[in-house]
Amino acid sequence: MKAALRLAASLTDDIEESTVATDHPTVSLQLCSRVERADSAADPGAGLVHLYLDEVEVPSPGDDEVLVRVEAAPINPSDLGLAFAGADIASAQAGETAGRPSVSAPIAAPVMRAMAARLGKAMPVGNEGAGIVVTAGSSEAAQALLGKVVALAGGGMYSQYRCVKASICLELPEGTSPAEGASSFVNPMTALGMLETMRMEGHTALVHTAAASNLGQMLNRLCIQEGVPLVNVVRKTEQEDMLRDAGATFVCNSASPTFMDELTEAIKATSATLAFDAVGGGRLASQILTCMEVAASSKASSYSRYGSSTPKQVYIYGSLDRSPTELHRSFGMVWGVGGWLLTPLLAKVGPEVARQMGQTVAANLKSIFASSYTREVSLAEALHLDAVRDYARQSTGAKYLIKPHLS
Repeated sequence: MKAALRLAASLTDDIEESTVATDHPTVSLQLCSRVERADSAADPGAGLVHLYLDEVEVPSPGDDEVLVRVEAAPINPSDLGLAFAGADIASAQAGETAGRPSVSAPIAAPVMRAMAARLGKAMPVGNEGAGIVVTAGSSEAAQALLGKVVALAGGGMYSQYRCVKASICLELPEGTSPAEGASSFVNPMTALGMLETMRMEGHTALVHTAAASNLGQMLNRLCIQEGVPLVNVVRKTEQEDMLRDAGATFVCNSASPTFMDELTEAIKATSATLAFDAVGGGRLASQILTCMEVAASSKASSYSRYGSSTPKQVYIYGSLDRSPTELHRSFGMVWGVGGWLLTPLLAKVGPEVARQMGQTVAANLKSIFASSYTREVSLAEALHLDAVRDYARQSTGAKYLIKPHLS
C-alpha cells in the first residue's frame, strides 16, 4: 500500500500504525470455515469443518461504500456456531493450509443433516468489529467517514480489510479506540433489545442467566441506570461476588442447594415475569418458570387448579448447554418458552429505533457497554489449537479479541 497521507488525529496507541489512504492493498487475509463430507464405515454421513486463513481480493469501494482496515474483532458465542458448525472441538486437530495454521474438527452425522446448504463453501467468520475507514466512495456519507474509527456488524470481520456500505458503519466518538468499539453491536444491542422486548410485551422486570458474562455485566449496568429490577443467575460464588460488587441487588447461584428458594424470593421481590436464558439446555428454563409460578401464586387471592393467570415467558437466546431443554410442567398453563434473536427484534422495531439504540451504545462504550478481554490474538493465533479449545469453551472470563494486523 502506498505511503499514508496522514494519521487520523483521533486514533489511540492501539492503532498508531493505521493510516488514512487513497489506495489500498489488493489482497486481505480472512478467517473462513468450510464444511465437507467425511463419510466412513464407522460413521456414515459424518463430516469435517475446516477453519483456515484465505487470501481474498480487496475490492475498491463503490460510491456509497467504505473500505475499513479492521483493527479488532471479538469472538462471541454467536460466531462459534458458524465457525465450528456443531463440530466436536475436543477432537479438533491442528493443521496447515497454504503455509498458515488451520484447524479441523469432526461433525457427527446427525449434525451434518443441517449442513447441506454450506457444503464445500468458504464461509467468512466474524459478526462484528471495528477499524479505520482508509478509502471511501464518492458519496457524501462515505466521504464523511474517511479517517474515522467505526464499528460495524457486516459479517466476515475476522479479516484484515472489509468493504461495506457506509450506512452500516457506526462512527465512534473521538478518542475511542477500535478495541473499545469492537463489541459495539452483539452484546450492547442485545442488552438494549432485551429491555425493548420487556417493554413491548408489558413486563416490568427481568431474569437473566449466565449473568456474569460480558453481556450480563452490561445488562446489569443498564438495568441499574434504567431502574429495571433484574434477577441475575450465575453458577459460581465468585460470579455472585463480582455482580454484587457491581451493584446488583438480586444474584442467585444455580449451584446452591437453596437455589430454587432464593430464585423464588428474588422473583417475588421484583415481580419478574420475563427471562432471557443463555444456557438453553437442561432444566434451568423450567426452574425459572416454576419459581415465577410460585411467586405469582403467592399473591393470588383465590386458588385455581390451572395455576396462576400471570403470563410467564422464557426466551432462550444461547446454547451454553447443548443438551435437550427439559420442561417439568409445574408452572400452570399461562407460560411460554421460545427462541429470541437480536436481528428479528431490530427488524420488528424498525430502522429509527435501531439507529437510536446504536447511538446509545456509541455514547456509552466506556461505561455501560464497556467490554473486557482476557487475550488478544492475531488471525493465525486464533487458529492455534490451545486457543481454539479455550475460547470454544465459552466460559465466563475467557473472551478473546482478534487483532487482524498483529504479526
